[in-house]
Amino acid sequence: VHIQTSRALMVISLLLGFFGIIVSVVGMKCTKVGEEDPITKSRIAVAGGILFILSGLCTLAAVSLYATQVTYEFFSASTPINARYEFGSALFVGWGAASLTMLGGSLLCCSCPTKERRGQQYYRQSQPSTAREYV
Repeated sequence: VHIQTSRALMVISLLLGFFGIIVSVVGMKCTKVGEEDPITKSRIAVAGGILFILSGLCTLAAVSLYATQVTYEFFSASTPINARYEFGSALFVGWGAASLTMLGGSLLCCSCPTKERRGQQYYRQSQPSTAREYV
């Protein structure tokens, strides 16, 4: 039962990641889709970040569920010694992938403009010249 649950969580994670990529590309500043309103584009990028975070959480849940089951069966007295599983590299790759996916989603979520910055325009102030002009 835990293997089917882990598989289902990984499929959901892949689908969320795929849709997260599509939504994030649409929300990036370098794309031409929805170019009129930068606030809407940043909100779309945040939605992509949320999809990435959810994808990472599904991956983390699937890998951790499988690791919990492996640990439980390893320490079970009814499991024969030659039939015990140990943690493999796929579990560590899964934990790393989940961490990086959630980190990337968090960084995308940080692209949302705050309320204070929405109406402000940033202008570069020119510095007074220290060089003297001789006429």
